[in-house]
Amino acid sequence: MPAADALDLKQELLGLYKATSKPKVVTVPALTFLSVDGAGDPNTSADFADAIAALYAVSYGLKFTIKRRTPSLDYKVMPLEGLWWADDPAAFITGTRDNWKWTAMILQPAVVTAPLVTEAIAAAARKRSSAALERLRFEPFTEGTAAQLLHTGPYAGEGPNIERLHQFIFEQGGQLTGMHHEIYLGDPRRAKPEKLRTILRQPYVLEK
Repeated sequence: MPAADALDLKQELLGLYKATSKPKVVTVPALTFLSVDGAGDPNTSADFADAIAALYAVSYGLKFTIKRRTPSLDYKVMPLEGLWWADDPAAFITGTRDNWKWTAMILQPAVVTAPLVTEAIAAAARKRSSAALERLRFEPFTEGTAAQLLHTGPYAGEGPNIERLHQFIFEQGGQLTGMHHEIYLGDPRRAKPEKLRTILRQPYVLEK
């Protein structure tokens, strides 16, 4: 259990990790993530499940190692996030999930370094072999200008809110760029589908 005063990046980056049902423009700086790429339906893909397990194993391994070595450096592990796209955009829009591509990722605090990540990956691999661990990356990711809103309910019901988000961007004179981004504030293993909370984010640029 994290200490009461443990660093919570959700609070430090409140404008990015808190949203309402009303679309809002945000500016996303370079943030450093642990990331794993893959493809396929997240509901049935063993690769997606493996990626999530690897991300959490390394993220919690980092947290506990840093806390053990420097007790004053405690922080909360951030929620799972996902980038989604498809070679054929229609596959994403129509829900043909077998053709989806994804990047699963978890934001890391500044105290995490590349050598610590290498150490944490090796420790996780000793406990459980995983192809996802071998593909795990530690690198910055920048989105810049984006719009986001909060979707409450099952993931399968996101479509209308994604359309609303895109329409909001078009009304700003924007053009979609980058990948569809989701931040999972709810745990589908514990929350009822209608209670799940997901931030939907879409980067864009202003049309010239």
